[in-house]
Amino acid sequence: MAQVTEKQIKDALRQVIDPEIGMDVVTLGMIRQIDIGEEGDVEVKMVLTAPFCPLASYLVEQVRMIASSVPGVKEAKVTLLDERWDPSWMEKP
Repeated sequence: MAQVTEKQIKDALRQVIDPEIGMDVVTLGMIRQIDIGEEGDVEVKMVLTAPFCPLASYLVEQVRMIASSVPGVKEAKVTLLDERWDPSWMEKP
């Protein structure tokens, strides 16, 4: 089985749109780190754009489901980091 790459996972996660902002979680810089194990286990570490985001569980579940759907991923887990999101993390056009 081919090793999945961080780029493959990030490209897939562009499908996850933050409904409050209307942009994807990768472009927003919400995805801070992606760890990929040898067996295809993936951990996506992310932050929210607001500390008490009402859509937190929705976004976490969407990220988990989309990451899990990438070929080569056996299992995906999402960890919310205790950091405040910063607009400077957004991708430059």
